[in-house]
Order: sequence, then structure tokens, then C-alpha cells
Amino acid sequence: MIEPRDPGGHAAMREPRDLVVVGAGPAGMAAAATALDGGLRVALVDAGSAPGGQFWRHPPDDARDALPTEDLHHDLRTYRALRATLAAHERTGRLTLLLDHHVWTTARAADGFTVHAVDRGRPPEERAVVLRAPALLVATGAYDRQLPFPGWDLPGVLTAGGLQSLLKGGGVVAGRRVVLGGTGPFLLPVAAALAARGAEVVAVCEAAAPSAWLRHPAPLLRNPAKWAEAAGYASTLARYRIPLRTRTGIVGAEGDGRRVAVVRTASLDAGGAPLPGTERRIEADTVGVGWGFVPQLDLLLPLGCDLADAGDGTTAAAVDTGQRTTVPGLYAAGETCGVGGAALALSEGRVAAVSVLTDLSAPGRPGVRPLAAERRSVARHRAFARAMAEAHPVPRDWSAWLTDDTTVCRCEEVTAGAVRAARDDGPATDHRQVKQLTRAGMGWCQGRMCGPAVHCLAAARTAPYTPAERLIATPVTLGALADSARPSTGDTPSEPT
Repeated sequence: MIEPRDPGGHAAMREPRDLVVVGAGPAGMAAAATALDGGLRVALVDAGSAPGGQFWRHPPDDARDALPTEDLHHDLRTYRALRATLAAHERTGRLTLLLDHHVWTTARAADGFTVHAVDRGRPPEERAVVLRAPALLVATGAYDRQLPFPGWDLPGVLTAGGLQSLLKGGGVVAGRRVVLGGTGPFLLPVAAALAARGAEVVAVCEAAAPSAWLRHPAPLLRNPAKWAEAAGYASTLARYRIPLRTRTGIVGAEGDGRRVAVVRTASLDAGGAPLPGTERRIEADTVGVGWGFVPQLDLLLPLGCDLADAGDGTTAAAVDTGQRTTVPGLYAAGETCGVGGAALALSEGRVAAVSVLTDLSAPGRPGVRPLAAERRSVARHRAFARAMAEAHPVPRDWSAWLTDDTTVCRCEEVTAGAVRAARDDGPATDHRQVKQLTRAGMGWCQGRMCGPAVHCLAAARTAPYTPAERLIATPVTLGALADSARPSTGDTPSEPT
């Protein structure tokens, strides 16, 4: 339970918890359920209004009957089972479920970890909430990776994940004529969902070539469910006559400033540069672009845990076979450890929870056999994720479609020419130095949108992108900051950290 506000305006936990889980997507839900079944007292914190994360994103409870979206989800049986487990433990008081709570920082304490959050469940009011536990599990997922192109800042140009979130969370089809582009299998479910909701998907432009998968037969053979899923999407695309154009990229968008009107696509050479004479112009009012995802590491970086090359141009939390990070008592699961899909996230969440149970010597912890099975599942799905990253890389020469006046950082209006000048004349060698010279990444998004692209423009091709460390992971009011630093009158003190 959460205490009502004390005179200082701060809420603190009355009953101590053994584990705080940040992120209620597949990994966080699976971890919380496993830990609860093993006898732990858990606080599960998420910024959303319901558990499920982006993968199981639903409309608000009061709108679900009017906005049915269940056909857009996979493996709802697992989702419902996890929700039922969490609800049962919430009734007994072993689970504290904190929704609409935005965690803005974490810190190590003498007896474990301190988690600072803001309760935004009753806007515009914000309440500071501080949680403490000997163990912390971060399962904050990932966000869309974007590569700029001329016109990507026009209204109507969205991320592929944004298009899907609008569909799942509100039943909203963002446009009538849609062009999708980028790389990776995620483009297929987005195209299928848009078509099923009445949008005309004019084209899906995949930068990679399907033949790349032939170099990775073992992961494909070990994951037959992936084949079945891909076949289902292929059938949907054929039914709606959606063309899938491989080795093709979106290289520009045009409009009148109020809305995108034309999309320019081109065939790509082996490095990803547009081939002369192959450009097409397609009328469209909406563009969805996705170049994979970037692990959300904001809460892990201040704690000092090691990172590892995720193999797809990004870095992720470095964990052992039990999902332990290099910081004692700190665990990570799901796409903070590298992007690999919901099935991998579920298994990693369960493995992490068993590690917490083992490390805390909790009574009634699960036996070795289920953990061994989950570890095999993690290894199998992680191998598939590595193969997917190699088959669908960010094109080496994608920057060839950028003109010098193409905006790269939309918050601060920094152009590709300015980034190139910082690289060549600065000389800047990564996105941090580019920020110092050009302000790229200093705006509202703090580099989340432009950071990977700026890094690719400035850094060596082999260096993966690592986001800058931020002590404040999400915007927070000065009032909430002040409240979090005031001593609490509750049973759990809230000391400044």
C-alpha cells in the first residue's frame, strides 16, 4: 500500500518490500508473478494506466468495449494468466501495483536501492513517491530507433511503433494512405494491423534483402513459431494486396508544411545508398518508419552497471545467465538486455525472478528444472535475436540520402550539415561531443530521437550507440523534486539521496 501524503507532500511505502520491479511489460509482469509465487513482497511500477507495456497495450478500461483491439495482440492467454496472478497477490497485499507512476531516477542505498517516482494518476496533480527494497529489477523495454531523411519532420511522419500504439491504445488509424519503411519484421504486424482497420497500405519498404536470413538457418529452424507468425503476416499482406519492396528505402517526404503528401522511395545498393534512377514518388498522407529499437537504459546508467554490445548497433545491460547485472542486487530483463521480442522477455523475467529468490534465500523458491527450461528458452530466443540483427542491420551508407539542410535534431533544429561539420572540423567523435558543439540532443527528448542518428554520423561505424547518462530520466516538476527530498513521516523514511 501507499501512504497518503504526509505534511511534506511525499508518499512512502508503509510495508517493506523485497523487490521493486520497474516496468510492467512482458518481462516485468513475468518477473513479478514468479517472485510473488516464490514468497516475495513486490512493488511493480509502471508509467502506463494498465499492465502490459507496449506489447500488450490496451485502451483504458472504460473504453475497451467501445474500442475492441484484442485481434491486434499475440499470446493473450499468457497476458490474462499473468494479470490473474498479479490480481490475486494484490488482494493478499503481497503485491503493490503502482500504475501511472513515472520513475525518474534510482540510487543505491546502504540496504539496497531507492526508487524515486512521480504519481501522475490524478493530473495535473503530481505526488512524489519513494520506494526502497534490497533488490531492484529494471524491465523498461526499448523505444523506436529513427534515422532522419529529408521531410521526416513533417506532420504525418511517425515511428512504426507510434502507429501501432495509436491502434492498440486508442483504436486510432493515423491516416488513409500509409507507406511503411525501415527494416525488420516489426514492419509486418504494423502493416497488417493498419490494413485490417481500413487504411490503404501503399507499400512496405524493407531495406534488407530476404536472402540474408539464409546465412542463419539454425536460429530459424529452432524457432518454428517465428515462421508461422511470418507466414500469417505474409498472408495478410497478400490478402490486402500490400506490396513488400525489399532493398528499398524511404529517402524523402514532401508536403505543404501541414501534412506529408508525397513519399520518395529508392532502391538501395548493398551499402544502403540510393541507386540512381530508381526513385519513385508515392502519394501518401502518413509515413511510418522503424529501424529497430534502442534499449531503455536511463535507470541503469546512474547505478553504474556494465553495458554490452547488443549486436544491432546499440548497447544493452550486461547480465549473467541469471539476469544479474554487475551491480549486486540489481537485475535486468527484457529489451533492456537487448531487443528480442516478447517470448524472450517473458523467459528473462522469470529467470531474473528466480535469481532474486535465490539471492535473497526466500522460502518456497522454484526448483532448478523450470529455471533450466527458461534458460534454454532465453538462449534460443537470444540466438534468433542476434540473427535478426545481422539480417536486418541499419544500412551502412544510409546517410547518403541526407542533404546538409536535413534536420537531424528536431528539438534544437540542428541539421545534418552542422553535425558533419562538428565531426570534420570539431572534431567530434560521438554524439556527446556533437551535443557540446551543436546542441543536438539538448531538447525535450534529450537525444532519444536523434541520438542514434547523430552517433552514426559522428562515430566510427563499429562503435555501438550508448545513450548519455541522465540523472533525471523523465520530466519532473520542481515541486515533486522538492517533495522527494523531504523527510517522510511514514514508517519508511524518505531521506535525501
